[in-house]
Amino acid sequence: MIEARHLRVLRAVAATGSFSAAGRELGCTQPAVSQQMKALETSVGTPLLIRSGREMRLTQAGEALVRHAAGILSGLTAAEEEVAAIAGLRAGRVRLVSFPSGSSTLVPTALAALRADHPGTRVSLEEAEPPESVDALRAGDCDIALAFRYARVPGARTAGGPAEEWDDLVVRPLLTDRLVALVPEGHRLAHARTVAIGDLAAEPWIAGCPRCRGQLVEVCERAGFTPRIDFATDDYPAVVGLVGAGLGVAVLPQLAIESVRPRGARAVTLEPAVRREIVALTLPDLAQVPAVAATLERLERAATATRGR
Repeated sequence: MIEARHLRVLRAVAATGSFSAAGRELGCTQPAVSQQMKALETSVGTPLLIRSGREMRLTQAGEALVRHAAGILSGLTAAEEEVAAIAGLRAGRVRLVSFPSGSSTLVPTALAALRADHPGTRVSLEEAEPPESVDALRAGDCDIALAFRYARVPGARTAGGPAEEWDDLVVRPLLTDRLVALVPEGHRLAHARTVAIGDLAAEPWIAGCPRCRGQLVEVCERAGFTPRIDFATDDYPAVVGLVGAGLGVAVLPQLAIESVRPRGARAVTLEPAVRREIVALTLPDLAQVPAVAATLERLERAATATRGR
């Protein structure tokens, strides 16, 4: 195994022509230079220097190693500088995957703060709902997954997955997002302070993503009815548009309402409360990467600001 420190000594000896001169250049003693040269010759298994009286010259193997040493050491220096830049947040890359309402609310605030503090850190963003986003994290296709899971509904078959589904990940809780009912402005319950989901049993429904749709069905079944789902879309503005056009009612996360202007529709507090937990997920090793840690911190700050509004 050739060590970089031995290559630096070899180059100094070749440039100065003696161990003592190389020692002065490197800031070490002549015996230390001699010892490191012996170690290098042992590593490569062949003599690198020919000593004749006070003269010292390179063997053919020594000349070859000196010729390659320049490129090796310069490459190592470049690598050290790049790693130092990443560690110091002067550079770095973070791949973030988020669900849509997180992308339009938490993510912009977090990334703007990150760019202001660490302009050399680059963040890419893709959208995916859990569990696809969590699968991408485990597969190595992203560094942070912004995800959510619903609180368990008593007596429900499933409720967004058991808590242990994230046991292998670093979980940063961000906020608890309450679901609200969305009804047309002319609806009989549009001006109610609260609405029970059972009050909407006879209405046509607009459902969201598959996980949200499953949660809706379970909550409705817990209230004693099966919702008649006329439309299903992952696009929150489309849900709001359909409700605003009088085509049905919906249940949306409060975070989604904040990112969409509900023209023609009105949000009403849903009772009993149905909540989802929003978290940032990463792998244990990735949590130690400075750029990832900084992004997680900015996401937490953005969530704190959102809770305060």
